[in-house]
Parts: sequence; structure tokens; C-alpha cells
Amino acid sequence: MLFSFHKNEWLGNEKNDLFAGLVSSIAILPEVIGFAIIAGVNPISALFASAITLLVITFTGGRPAMVSAAAGSMALVIASLIESHGLHYMIAATILTGFIQLFLGYMGIHKLMRFIPQTVMFGFVNALAILIFLAQIQQLPNQSIWSYIMIVTTIILMYIIPKITKVVPPALLIILFMTIISFIFKDNLQTVGNLGDMSAISPTISLPAVPLTLQTLLIILPTSLALAMIGLIESLLTVPIIDKMTDSQSDSQREVKAQGLGNIITGFFGGQAGCAMIGQAVINVKSGGRKKLSTLIASISLLLFIFVFKDIMIQIPTAALIGIMITVALDTFEWESLQLIRTFEITESFIMIVTISVIVYTHNLAIGIILGVLLSGIVYYFSKKKHSI
Repeated sequence: MLFSFHKNEWLGNEKNDLFAGLVSSIAILPEVIGFAIIAGVNPISALFASAITLLVITFTGGRPAMVSAAAGSMALVIASLIESHGLHYMIAATILTGFIQLFLGYMGIHKLMRFIPQTVMFGFVNALAILIFLAQIQQLPNQSIWSYIMIVTTIILMYIIPKITKVVPPALLIILFMTIISFIFKDNLQTVGNLGDMSAISPTISLPAVPLTLQTLLIILPTSLALAMIGLIESLLTVPIIDKMTDSQSDSQREVKAQGLGNIITGFFGGQAGCAMIGQAVINVKSGGRKKLSTLIASISLLLFIFVFKDIMIQIPTAALIGIMITVALDTFEWESLQLIRTFEITESFIMIVTISVIVYTHNLAIGIILGVLLSGIVYYFSKKKHSI
């Protein structure tokens, strides 16, 4: 059943979920805005799409506390379609992506995740950690000396504050403090408002203005298939990470269906496809998020930022967000996977390194995961053949 409301999915952690949701909403801002500009989408529209995606999946998903929005991996795929055919074809592709994911959810595609080896999982997690880290480093050349000081200070505070108090997530305290500083030193710090056009939008529900023809289907189908697979792979591989962090179980099939429904509804609102965001999901959990209330608060906060508190949102310094996300990257990396290299597990290390390298180079999770699984299968086949001789 797609819609299922259990009390234990929502209640029991209200204070922590409230704070975590606020932190998560702010952590979503830089990635969504940055990749919206790359894809050719209005940043505010991308944030609105993220809020809708997150809201729908909060009510229908099977993994509480997992943040889903207009992720960068999806934006990179839609960029070429927007460039060649325009925004309306992107919207049509998003809706088709949702229907494909919904169909795959009912077909039980989530069961295929059990065939992904641990070494490939390590490669996936480590590649995403590296991509999160590189995305922050790429922003450094555009920062002032004051921004560099704020980044270093933020990183230090992210590790010091939890030793002093755990009442409020350190990221939330840092963002509040650094935003106040940005009001004082307006000309010396890059803010969210400097990332792109923050003009207002008037969201409406409508069909994309594209011809309902076979030719349109042939144009959007390749993009939709790519979006569907990348979105599901990223989401289904993020689920066990959040399961492990929260020491709880989830419903992967329900999550797949929810991802599809989220993209369908987001598409009808004129937004682009989304999926799970591992960095923001990790920071949500590390900030205390455990229940669906955390992602509900995150989606409502995004809507408030867009329509009520935009003047405050655009003043949030990017340096503070860069510092926070650097610590998230460091915490996301599976340091225990390095044990494979230390113990000279050559085959496993090779598969992990290839998976990491391909994902980081192509920014395409699907290619990296599929290649990693194929390599594992080849290794397994030859090892069995060797032992049978």
C-alpha cells in the first residue's frame, strides 16, 4: 500500500526532528540552486520542485528521515534535454520518469538491490562522499578571505559544539550565527542570493505544453529512463545507509513507489525530477532526524523560504554551508572500507576503486554501479570456475 500512516513513523522524536528539518532545508539550498543553474532551470522553481518532491515522499515513502529533492545527479541528466528542446519537454520527461518508477515499484525492482556486493556499496558511498567534497572545493575560488575564515571556523565548530551541547544541532546554531554575521559584513561574504536569479514564481498545476505524439515520447523516453534508473539507484542505495545510521528498518518497495509518485506530482507543478540526496539525508540524521516529521518540517521550511522568508534565505552565507557539507562528506565516507586496501584484498579493492572512479568521473551513479556489479560477477564466475577445476 502506497499510503500508510503509522504513528511510530511520525511521533516520538519531535524536538530533534524539528531542528533536523530546519537544518536539512538549509542544506538543500546550495546543491539545488547550483545544479538548477547548470541545468538551465530557475533556482526558485527548482527549490519549489524540491519542496513538493520532499512533501509527497514524506507522506508516501518507506524510509523516514531520508531527504529527497532535485538532486544534482538528476539535474545533470536533464540539462541536455532542456538545451535541445526546452523546459516543457523536461517537465514531460519528469512526469514520465515518475510513471516508470511507479511501474518498477509495483514490479519489485527493489529486490535487485540484494545482488549489489558490499564492495560496490562501499564504492557508491565513497564516490558520493567525494562528489559532495569536490562540489564544495569547486566553490572556493569564488570566495573572499572572510569566507575562507568562515569555512574553517564552521568546520571546527561542527566538531566542537557537540562536545559542549547536544540540545540543538551544531549546523543549525552555526547557520543562525553565520547568517547574522553576513548581515553585518554584506559586501565581504557570498550568500545564497548571489548564486543565481531569485525572482519569485507563481506555481500552477498544468500539463506540459508539448505535443501528445509518438515523436514527443521518443524525445523524452531516453532521458526519462536514465532519470528513473539513476533516481532509483541513488535512492535504494541511500536507504540502507539511513537504516544503518538510525538502527531501524524501512520499506524499500514503498519508497520506490513514493519516488515515482513524487516525480509525477512535481512534474505537474512544472518541476524537475528528484531523488534521495545522501548528503542532506546524512545531515538530517546527524542533526537528530529520525521520523517523517523531520522531512515534513524540511519541506514546509523550504516553502516558507520561497514565499515568506526569501529575504532571509538569500542572506545565508554559502561559506557556512560549504563548511557544513565538507564535514558531511568526511562523515559519509566509509573509512572502514580502507581496510580492504590495508589487508591487501586486491580484487575487492580494485572493484571498489573502479566503482568510485567511474562515478566521480562521469557523475553517473548508474554506470558506476552497473560496472561494479559486472566486475563482481566476472570475478565470482572465474573464482567458481577455478575452484571447480
